[in-house]
Amino acid sequence: MSKQSKPDAGSAAAETTPDCPRCLKPLPLCICDSITAIDNRISLLILQHPQEQDRALGTARLTALHFRNAAVKIGLSWPSLSRALGRPVPDPSRWAVLYLGSAKVADLETDREVVAINRKGEIEDNQRAILKDIEGIVLLDGTWSQAKALWWRNAWMLKCQRVILGPSRPSRYGQLRREPRRDGLSTIEAAAMLLSTLEKRADIAETLDASFERMLARYRKAQHVLPELVPKPKPKRDYRRRKRG
Repeated sequence: MSKQSKPDAGSAAAETTPDCPRCLKPLPLCICDSITAIDNRISLLILQHPQEQDRALGTARLTALHFRNAAVKIGLSWPSLSRALGRPVPDPSRWAVLYLGSAKVADLETDREVVAINRKGEIEDNQRAILKDIEGIVLLDGTWSQAKALWWRNAWMLKCQRVILGPSRPSRYGQLRREPRRDGLSTIEAAAMLLSTLEKRADIAETLDASFERMLARYRKAQHVLPELVPKPKPKRDYRRRKRG
């Protein structure tokens, strides 16, 4: 009976642990007390897929808390950028949407880490002028397939400038969450790269990266102290073995 009671006790502990009302993470994983909002010139809109359920390692709300001019919206589709943002947007072309898709900076002839591309996935001319005129950024929060669903369900994104990233280092997630591609980043890392580059403010990247490191440190500590709050992902089933049986 003792073996059966352990999972129940852990589950009960996870359910009774209060969440932070700001970041919505379990309090042992919260770092809100160390966050001071940044006055950002470029607006930030994070669209989160409704099935993105990773409270422990997710960074969408944590990212938004770092900026005075930022919002998180949960859903699958919106009729326009204005409706998604909740205010009029006179010129959507001055907003950028980060969507990698099949495009890779490594395949383009550039040494830039933030690159504007056209609908064919080709690098745009006049990179400096295009990026200088951007007044808002849309980030898609979710798994690779969830981000793809958000992209295809919101046709208005084609009116915006598409951008991709070519980070010099892989995500700080490391083994905690494996990205399908080396240039795949967490939402907070992507926001750090984009806003610091476009606003020419190294302090933005330094602040967000430091917060992400603190969040990951809390997570790793909780893995040992409160494992019920950070359950390990279920192993993939071996359907071939099942079929043979």
